[in-house]
Amino acid sequence: MSPRQEKILSAIVEQYAEVASPVGSSLLARAFGVSSATIRSEMAEMEKKGYISQPHTSAGRVPTDKGYRHYVNNLTGASVKTHRGRAEQAITTRVASSGVPEHTIRNTVNTLVELTHNLGIATIGDELYMSGLSNLFGQPEFMHPGQAREVANLLDNLQPWLYEVAPNEPLNVYIGHENPIGRNSGCSLIISRFRSPFSDRSYIGVLGSTRQSYRDVMALVGQAGKALEESLYA
Repeated sequence: MSPRQEKILSAIVEQYAEVASPVGSSLLARAFGVSSATIRSEMAEMEKKGYISQPHTSAGRVPTDKGYRHYVNNLTGASVKTHRGRAEQAITTRVASSGVPEHTIRNTVNTLVELTHNLGIATIGDELYMSGLSNLFGQPEFMHPGQAREVANLLDNLQPWLYEVAPNEPLNVYIGHENPIGRNSGCSLIISRFRSPFSDRSYIGVLGSTRQSYRDVMALVGQAGKALEESLYA
């Protein structure tokens, strides 16, 4: 992918996350200071490579799972550090130990729900705590009954999958069809592993549409896991 296409993909991902509608060439042309024809040519090439797609009802483009993965894999540099700094401020000032580990974890999940507007999850011993279901099913992608059923199936199988697979990375991102469960749910799962009195492999994270502000959400989830460990073992 060319440097210009990298920038176009980032703009499409970020704009689509914000407005939930396909991103057109005219908007991108103004942002990049080039002609709409130039943008359309670049987008056509990106579509052939599978990074974006064109909904049949719109002239704009949306990212594919492949496009999201490319975007996430390239989230490096000063901009990520800036977002991590903001996440640290947002999380650590609101996550304080209550003296009861279970309450501390629940409070942290609720903070993630408020900050990300997604479904928040965490493992507490043998329990999978969830908060923010209305956020998840209120997203426009899940208004269709068939899509909602796919999401419900994912939720039904999420807890046993977490205990069986036990992701080992500090931060794990599963995008759309990458989800081992609910491959057709249109969801992204972003989880952080942390150490708790319940398990050395406890998890906290969020579940939402693939249409995510990944840079913000990944920073928040990563910081939540870090803040929990620091709070629980202070």
